[in-house]
Amino acid sequence: MTVIEKAARALCEAQGQDAAALVEGTPAWRTYVPQVMTVLAAIHEPSDIMKEAGAEIVRHVGEGESDYAHQSDAANVWRFMIDAMRRDS
Repeated sequence: MTVIEKAARALCEAQGQDAAALVEGTPAWRTYVPQVMTVLAAIHEPSDIMKEAGAEIVRHVGEGESDYAHQSDAANVWRFMIDAMRRDS
């Protein structure tokens, strides 16, 4: 199960629907995929706080880099992960 499917199922169930129920021959959760994709587009760019948090991990990989470089690396990892989730839908 992809992350997109997991999120769509969670939205479907949060609306009180059975994610596995068929709606016009399609599982009900599939109708929530566009909303999930909208959320991914909205969170594609990490906040400064997120970049700082990610930089703490990245900092151990490239110790000689500046704080800005670590934050940039962390932001890129976040974007790559979001893009990978979008492709995996």
